[in-house]
Amino acid sequence: MSEKIRVLVVDDHNVVRAGLSALLSAEKYDIDVVGEAGDGREAIEKTRSLQPDVIMLDLAMPGMGGLEAIPIIIQENPEMRILVLTSYSDDDQVVQAIRSGALGYLRKDSSPDELVSTIHTVYLNRMSLPPDLARKMMLQSQESASKPAPGGLTERELDVLRWVGRGYSNKQIALELSVSTTTVRTHVSSLLRKLQLENRTQLALYTRQNDVSD
Repeated sequence: MSEKIRVLVVDDHNVVRAGLSALLSAEKYDIDVVGEAGDGREAIEKTRSLQPDVIMLDLAMPGMGGLEAIPIIIQENPEMRILVLTSYSDDDQVVQAIRSGALGYLRKDSSPDELVSTIHTVYLNRMSLPPDLARKMMLQSQESASKPAPGGLTERELDVLRWVGRGYSNKQIALELSVSTTTVRTHVSSLLRKLQLENRTQLALYTRQNDVSD
Protein backbone atom coordinates (compact mmCIF):
# COMPACT_ATOMS: atom_id res chain seq x y z
CA MET A 1 0.00 0.00 0.00
CA SER A 2 1.46 3.31 -1.04
CA GLU A 3 -0.24 5.36 1.70
CA LYS A 4 -1.16 4.50 5.25
CA ILE A 5 -4.81 4.25 6.25
CA ARG A 6 -5.71 7.26 8.41
CA VAL A 7 -7.77 6.05 11.38
CA LEU A 8 -9.72 7.94 14.04
CA VAL A 9 -10.15 5.91 17.26
CA VAL A 10 -13.34 6.66 19.23
CA ASP A 11 -13.85 5.16 22.69
CA ASP A 12 -14.74 6.63 26.06
CA HIS A 13 -12.03 4.67 27.94
CA ASN A 14 -8.60 6.33 27.87
CA VAL A 15 -6.76 3.03 28.35
CA VAL A 16 -8.65 1.38 25.48
CA ARG A 17 -7.94 4.30 23.13
CA ALA A 18 -4.26 4.33 24.07
CA GLY A 19 -3.98 0.57 23.64
CA LEU A 20 -5.68 0.55 20.24
CA SER A 21 -3.61 3.50 19.05
CA ALA A 22 -0.37 1.82 20.12
CA LEU A 23 -1.38 -1.47 18.49
CA LEU A 24 -2.45 0.04 15.18
CA SER A 25 0.61 2.27 14.93
CA ALA A 26 2.93 -0.69 14.38
CA GLU A 27 4.78 -0.06 11.11
CA LYS A 28 3.79 -3.42 9.62
CA TYR A 29 0.08 -2.54 9.60
CA ASP A 30 0.23 0.48 7.26
CA ILE A 31 -2.10 2.42 9.57
CA ASP A 32 -1.71 5.96 10.88
CA VAL A 33 -3.83 6.84 13.92
CA VAL A 34 -4.54 10.52 13.20
CA GLY A 35 -6.65 11.22 16.26
CA GLU A 36 -8.73 10.01 19.18
CA ALA A 37 -12.16 10.95 20.55
CA GLY A 38 -13.95 10.13 23.78
CA ASP A 39 -17.59 10.37 22.68
CA GLY A 40 -19.83 10.78 19.66
CA ARG A 41 -19.84 14.56 19.67
CA GLU A 42 -16.06 14.74 19.73
CA ALA A 43 -15.95 12.09 16.99
CA ILE A 44 -18.08 14.33 14.76
CA GLU A 45 -15.80 17.30 15.39
CA LYS A 46 -12.60 15.31 14.86
CA THR A 47 -14.00 13.80 11.65
CA ARG A 48 -14.63 17.30 10.30
CA SER A 49 -11.13 18.53 11.13
CA LEU A 50 -9.04 15.41 10.47
CA GLN A 51 -10.95 13.75 7.59
CA PRO A 52 -9.81 10.21 8.46
CA ASP A 53 -10.13 7.31 6.05
CA VAL A 54 -11.70 5.03 8.65
CA ILE A 55 -13.45 5.77 11.95
CA MET A 56 -13.21 2.99 14.55
CA LEU A 57 -16.21 3.71 16.75
CA ASP A 58 -17.54 2.37 20.04
CA LEU A 59 -21.32 2.32 20.46
CA ALA A 60 -21.78 2.75 24.21
CA MET A 61 -20.34 6.06 25.37
CA PRO A 62 -21.57 8.71 27.83
CA GLY A 63 -23.25 11.75 26.34
CA MET A 64 -23.56 11.13 22.62
CA GLY A 65 -22.93 7.48 21.78
CA GLY A 66 -21.90 5.89 18.53
CA LEU A 67 -25.43 5.14 17.39
CA GLU A 68 -26.30 8.83 17.57
CA ALA A 69 -23.08 9.96 15.91
CA ILE A 70 -23.13 7.63 12.89
CA PRO A 71 -26.11 9.22 11.06
CA ILE A 72 -24.66 12.70 11.54
CA ILE A 73 -21.24 11.67 10.23
CA ILE A 74 -22.75 9.86 7.24
CA GLN A 75 -25.04 12.79 6.44
CA GLU A 76 -22.04 15.12 6.29
CA ASN A 77 -19.79 12.61 4.52
CA PRO A 78 -21.78 9.78 2.86
CA GLU A 79 -18.64 7.89 1.86
CA MET A 80 -17.01 7.84 5.30
CA ARG A 81 -15.99 4.33 6.33
CA ILE A 82 -17.07 3.46 9.86
CA LEU A 83 -16.07 0.31 11.73
CA VAL A 84 -18.02 -0.45 14.89
CA LEU A 85 -15.74 -1.93 17.54
CA THR A 86 -17.70 -2.78 20.66
CA SER A 87 -18.23 -5.22 23.49
CA TYR A 88 -21.96 -5.29 22.63
CA SER A 89 -23.49 -8.69 22.03
CA ASP A 90 -26.85 -7.10 21.18
CA ASP A 91 -27.38 -7.75 17.46
CA ASP A 92 -30.16 -5.16 17.28
CA GLN A 93 -27.78 -2.37 18.33
CA VAL A 94 -25.23 -3.47 15.75
CA VAL A 95 -27.86 -3.84 13.02
CA GLN A 96 -29.03 -0.29 13.76
CA ALA A 97 -25.44 0.94 13.39
CA ILE A 98 -25.03 -0.85 10.05
CA ARG A 99 -28.35 0.43 8.74
CA SER A 100 -27.26 3.95 9.74
CA GLY A 101 -24.18 3.65 7.52
CA ALA A 102 -21.43 1.74 9.32
CA LEU A 103 -19.59 -0.70 7.05
CA GLY A 104 -18.24 -3.19 9.56
CA TYR A 105 -18.55 -4.66 13.02
CA LEU A 106 -16.04 -6.33 15.29
CA ARG A 107 -16.01 -7.26 18.97
CA LYS A 108 -13.33 -5.84 21.25
CA ASP A 109 -12.09 -9.32 22.11
CA SER A 110 -11.10 -9.96 18.47
CA SER A 111 -7.46 -10.68 17.69
CA PRO A 112 -5.11 -7.89 16.54
CA ASP A 113 -4.77 -9.51 13.11
CA GLU A 114 -8.54 -9.72 12.71
CA LEU A 115 -8.88 -6.06 13.73
CA VAL A 116 -6.26 -4.88 11.26
CA SER A 117 -7.68 -7.05 8.47
CA THR A 118 -11.16 -5.62 9.06
CA ILE A 119 -9.84 -2.05 9.00
CA HIS A 120 -8.24 -2.72 5.62
CA THR A 121 -11.47 -4.30 4.32
CA VAL A 122 -13.58 -1.34 5.43
CA TYR A 123 -11.02 1.08 3.99
CA LEU A 124 -11.65 -0.54 0.59
CA ASN A 125 -15.35 0.36 1.09
CA ARG A 126 -16.30 -3.29 1.52
CA MET A 127 -18.72 -4.51 4.12
CA SER A 128 -17.27 -6.67 6.89
CA LEU A 129 -19.84 -8.50 9.00
CA PRO A 130 -19.93 -11.88 10.74
CA PRO A 131 -21.85 -14.31 8.48
CA ASP A 132 -24.65 -14.81 11.01
CA LEU A 133 -25.27 -11.07 11.32
CA ALA A 134 -25.20 -10.52 7.54
CA ARG A 135 -27.70 -13.36 7.15
CA LYS A 136 -29.97 -11.86 9.80
CA MET A 137 -29.95 -8.48 8.04
CA MET A 138 -30.81 -10.04 4.69
CA LEU A 139 -33.72 -11.95 6.22
CA GLN A 140 -34.99 -8.80 7.90
CA SER A 141 -34.82 -6.95 4.59
CA GLN A 142 -36.78 -9.71 2.87
CA GLU A 143 -39.45 -9.71 5.56
CA SER A 144 -39.83 -5.97 6.13
CA ALA A 145 -39.64 -4.39 2.67
CA SER A 146 -41.47 -4.86 -0.58
CA LYS A 147 -39.05 -3.81 -3.28
CA PRO A 148 -39.51 -3.61 -7.05
CA ALA A 149 -37.72 -6.15 -9.18
CA PRO A 150 -34.45 -5.08 -10.84
CA GLY A 151 -36.46 -4.80 -14.05
CA GLY A 152 -37.93 -1.60 -12.65
CA LEU A 153 -34.52 0.06 -12.83
CA THR A 154 -32.87 1.68 -15.83
CA GLU A 155 -29.76 0.12 -17.33
CA ARG A 156 -27.62 2.92 -15.93
CA GLU A 157 -29.13 2.47 -12.47
CA LEU A 158 -28.36 -1.25 -12.66
CA ASP A 159 -24.77 -0.42 -13.60
CA VAL A 160 -24.43 1.90 -10.61
CA LEU A 161 -26.10 -0.67 -8.34
CA ARG A 162 -23.61 -3.36 -9.37
CA TRP A 163 -20.64 -1.10 -8.64
CA VAL A 164 -22.10 -0.12 -5.26
CA GLY A 165 -22.41 -3.84 -4.53
CA ARG A 166 -18.70 -4.23 -5.26
CA GLY A 167 -17.89 -1.59 -2.66
CA TYR A 168 -16.95 1.25 -5.03
CA SER A 169 -17.29 4.88 -3.94
CA ASN A 170 -19.18 7.45 -6.03
CA LYS A 171 -15.88 8.78 -7.36
CA GLN A 172 -14.70 5.30 -8.38
CA ILE A 173 -18.04 4.52 -10.04
CA ALA A 174 -17.89 7.80 -11.95
CA LEU A 175 -14.47 6.83 -13.33
CA GLU A 176 -15.69 3.37 -14.33
CA LEU A 177 -18.78 4.71 -16.10
CA SER A 178 -17.16 7.88 -17.49
CA VAL A 179 -19.73 10.16 -15.87
CA SER A 180 -19.58 12.86 -13.20
CA THR A 181 -19.79 12.14 -9.48
CA THR A 182 -22.92 14.29 -9.41
CA THR A 183 -24.56 11.94 -11.93
CA VAL A 184 -23.61 8.92 -9.84
CA ARG A 185 -24.97 10.59 -6.70
CA THR A 186 -28.26 11.23 -8.53
CA HIS A 187 -28.49 7.57 -9.58
CA VAL A 188 -27.73 6.39 -6.03
CA SER A 189 -30.50 8.63 -4.67
CA SER A 190 -32.88 7.25 -7.29
CA LEU A 191 -31.94 3.67 -6.37
CA LEU A 192 -32.56 4.34 -2.69
CA ARG A 193 -35.96 5.81 -3.50
CA LYS A 194 -37.04 3.07 -5.92
CA LEU A 195 -35.82 0.21 -3.74
CA GLN A 196 -37.14 1.80 -0.55
CA LEU A 197 -33.76 1.67 1.17
CA GLU A 198 -32.03 4.14 3.48
CA ASN A 199 -28.32 4.08 2.60
CA ARG A 200 -25.67 2.52 0.35
CA THR A 201 -24.95 -0.20 2.92
CA GLN A 202 -28.46 -1.48 2.35
CA LEU A 203 -27.93 -1.15 -1.40
CA ALA A 204 -24.89 -3.42 -1.12
CA LEU A 205 -26.93 -5.95 0.86
CA TYR A 206 -29.67 -5.73 -1.78
CA THR A 207 -27.25 -6.72 -4.58
CA ARG A 208 -26.28 -9.86 -2.67
CA GLN A 209 -29.85 -10.71 -1.75
CA ASN A 210 -31.11 -10.31 -5.33
CA ASP A 211 -28.07 -11.56 -7.23
CA VAL A 212 -27.54 -8.36 -9.26
CA SER A 213 -23.88 -7.78 -8.36
CA ASP A 214 -22.42 -9.53 -11.41
